[in-house]
Amino acid sequence: MEPAVLGGKLASGLITPLLKKLFVPDAPGAGLVDRPVRLSSLVSFKGEKRTLTEKDVHKLAAHLVARAVDSPGEAPFPPDEQTAVADALARRLLALGDLDMDDVQAVRLGHRELARQLEYGAPTPAGLSTDARYFLGNATEWACLQILEFFTRRSTFVARTLVEQTRTQAELIARVDELIARTPRPGTHDRAFERRYLPYVAERHNHITIYGIDLRDSPDRWPLEVAYLSLEATATEERHLPDEHPGAAFTVQLPAEEALSTHDRVLLRGDAGSGKTTLVQWLAVTAARDGDRIPYVLPLRTLIRAGQLPSPATFLASVGCPHTPPEGWTERVLTAGRALVLVDGLDEIPSADRHRTRDWLLSLIRAFPGNRWLLTSRPTAVRPDWLASEGFRELTLTPMRRPEVKTFVERWHTAARAPEYEGPLLDSLRTKRDLARLATNPLMCGLICALHRERRGYLPTGRKELYDAALTMLLARRDRERGMPALDGPELGEEAQLEIFQRLAYVLVLSGRTEMDVETAEGIVERCLPTVAVAAGQGDAATVLRTLTLRSGLLRQPAEGIVDFVHRTFQDYLGARYAVEEGHLDVLTSHSGDTQWEDVIRMAVAHARPRERVLILRKLLSYYQPRLTLLALACLEHATALDRAVRTEVETRAAALIPPRTTDDAHTLSDAGPLVLELLPGPEGLTPAEAHCVTVTASVLGAQEPDGALAVLRRFRDHPSLDVRRQLAGTWDRFDAREYAVEVLDHLLRDELFVGCASAEQLAALRLMRPWHRLMVDGSHGLDDIIDAVVQPEAVVFLSLEHNGTLSALDELSAFGSLRALRLRDCHDARDLDSLSELPLIDLTFNRIADPSGLRALRGITHLALDQALPGRHLSDHLPPDAGLVYLYLGHDTLASTGLRGLASWPTLTTLNLGQPEANLSAMDWQEVSHLPALRNLVLNTSLDRYAADLMPDLPSVESLRLPAPGGSWNQLRTLASRLPGLRTVAISTYGRKISLDRYAEIFPSAEVKDDHL
Repeated sequence: MEPAVLGGKLASGLITPLLKKLFVPDAPGAGLVDRPVRLSSLVSFKGEKRTLTEKDVHKLAAHLVARAVDSPGEAPFPPDEQTAVADALARRLLALGDLDMDDVQAVRLGHRELARQLEYGAPTPAGLSTDARYFLGNATEWACLQILEFFTRRSTFVARTLVEQTRTQAELIARVDELIARTPRPGTHDRAFERRYLPYVAERHNHITIYGIDLRDSPDRWPLEVAYLSLEATATEERHLPDEHPGAAFTVQLPAEEALSTHDRVLLRGDAGSGKTTLVQWLAVTAARDGDRIPYVLPLRTLIRAGQLPSPATFLASVGCPHTPPEGWTERVLTAGRALVLVDGLDEIPSADRHRTRDWLLSLIRAFPGNRWLLTSRPTAVRPDWLASEGFRELTLTPMRRPEVKTFVERWHTAARAPEYEGPLLDSLRTKRDLARLATNPLMCGLICALHRERRGYLPTGRKELYDAALTMLLARRDRERGMPALDGPELGEEAQLEIFQRLAYVLVLSGRTEMDVETAEGIVERCLPTVAVAAGQGDAATVLRTLTLRSGLLRQPAEGIVDFVHRTFQDYLGARYAVEEGHLDVLTSHSGDTQWEDVIRMAVAHARPRERVLILRKLLSYYQPRLTLLALACLEHATALDRAVRTEVETRAAALIPPRTTDDAHTLSDAGPLVLELLPGPEGLTPAEAHCVTVTASVLGAQEPDGALAVLRRFRDHPSLDVRRQLAGTWDRFDAREYAVEVLDHLLRDELFVGCASAEQLAALRLMRPWHRLMVDGSHGLDDIIDAVVQPEAVVFLSLEHNGTLSALDELSAFGSLRALRLRDCHDARDLDSLSELPLIDLTFNRIADPSGLRALRGITHLALDQALPGRHLSDHLPPDAGLVYLYLGHDTLASTGLRGLASWPTLTTLNLGQPEANLSAMDWQEVSHLPALRNLVLNTSLDRYAADLMPDLPSVESLRLPAPGGSWNQLRTLASRLPGLRTVAISTYGRKISLDRYAEIFPSAEVKDDHL
């Protein structure tokens, strides 16, 4: 029925007044002051002065629909859908009050678009016929047509519309004027030059270079757009609080490339290699490609050589740009506020030049407001508030976190076209803690990637080479190869710097600390100066320390008056170097019981001569402690030259510990701490039992060192052993839910394996994995949330819901259309078991649910486990009468209410599993069991006293028996044996205890007696 036809059927002097009731009466006057009013303030069924209730709107809609249905002609839809259609139309009329628009905007939309907005706010309900849905859509359009007609006839509408149009035109004119004022009017020469200059900037800066290392097969330069990594910057700012509270400092975090998004002036600080110059390049490249800003990259170390800092006219010439701009072009760009000025490396110029650099920069800013300015520096080059008074926002680049390191490694190997080295390096970074501490900025990550590839993936065996290369790069070659001379005074050579650094490091190692106050550091430096001739020419101790802190990249000032090493691994490495040089081997080994000294001792072995290595390793072995034996084993990778007998002794002693052979061994091994993760083997060359024990060790250590443990477990994700896969699935809660799901769980073979979810994060991570067929969900999660988290609910065949206090009706489980096994544990409000009858369930377990009465409807059940009090006296009153049960477990609560009465109704039972009865079973109970001709397996879970074994009749069909240890007196066991003449196997549940089975074998001479570890 078209809207026009529908309108003809509904046209009446009664209908239009009804629709008008939806809106408040028109106010007097033209309403020229106010803007067009929101629909929510026009409708009469919202707000404090409402005149209609939602019930009235439903009546109005029902009246409209009734008029259409009762009018002459063919009914527009089946009469039995009239109520549903009326309710749907009412909801759409009520949705008028929720639209985020005003009356002018509504009229501008038109009646059809307004109708679509109402349909979006109140969608068509499911289940309506095609005719009813068609009528509802046309009725909505007809109502919107009348509503818009009503709007346009209001006395205030036209006046407010004219005011709105006038305001819109004024705003448009103002914006155009501003655009004209800010946009320069260059000639064709300017536009032609920019078409050449911007691609040049993008091409020149679209690469990253590592300075200071010699590589044959690894690139030292690669595309910026491939390798760029977004880093995080932080700023400490004052929070403005209410008057009764003082202002407080708080930390702001944002991606570094967004530093200029909210502030036009930024001073960006960062340690050596933190990515400052790379960020400058990225900003220049993106600006050049977007074309919204004209970038100028001005490295201060290049500019300062010319003596006079450049004026705008010489910006390009001062940095060697081969393109010559039209005369006055740069000034026109700056005057228009179109420039992005990137001044890099305040710390790379002498301190005497920094103040004139500040004056130069500020003069440019004041002469050309409206542009964006970025200045970069190392943290200690200038004081914290150096540019604060000039409106500069200070940001600091933060160290890379593990996800950023992973991304960097992946991109580096993509750029280097060396994907085969990516995985092993990521595993090393996870398991080698000192490597992970080193890889905290792009410079060090790039160095590690390059050296790892250069040595064909064998970086862990050459850790000392890595530190040597890193120190040479940081202390000497990087600045020299970038063309940077000494800033203040003669250059302090690498060896001179190392002499000072290693003494600072050793003092920190001895004190068990990672930082010292500046006065203490200056005292150490002062004592070094007489023995370091080059350092004496640098000035006093304070000057030398300040120079080392600024330029070396090894020291930093994390707070006022405090210095520390940028990486703990450098402190350990240099401290060990000094200890070996001074012959302090006894000091090292005397601290071997302290885990904080592990890396110091390992680095000492790397620095030591062969004879000294023997002394250190023999001392470690002399303590006969598993952790120190493993520490000696870890030291071997650094002992390139070592007495063969000592090496053999270390390896033999360690072989008794690694790999672990039992779960007890695995837990004992984990007591040695995270060091173990570096030494765990596999999966190649391990038996399934050893592989399982290795994963147990790594799982236990996951709480202390999740990154390293994940790297070990990740290696076993394709292992076929069910025990290994169960261990991997069962340790999910020790790791980041999302990462573990992607890195480990999603790769596991699903056969006979289920995955358990307890947290909301784990449920969310289910969506990231291939479908799981067996799923356990622990906790009070709504069924709709569970169903939403499962990728393919129809693929789930086993579902366990535990400790769920929100679970009530079970009808939503119909979404799991292939479900064959369901467990409900401690779901106290669950009911409506009969709603499961349409599912292909054959296995059901539940305890203490609200209502078990629907159980009789589940006639396809073959495996049933109950620990539920059942009203009545017989099992046959509640269990499905004609189900072909083959397995039945009856727990404490079930036995207390019904005992075994009625059990004979299921002669198909082959396994009967009995929990602990509240009272002893009776002879009548056992008579029920005697009428089970197919019974083959009997499981008794507590002492024979509670089962009244002496009342048991002969059960010749039973072939298998499981008992707990001790289970009962020997006389009771003999009685039991006499009642079960057909026994072939007897399993004794020892729960891991060591118990002799000889006596059991005597009592059950015709059966095989075995230890059941369950």
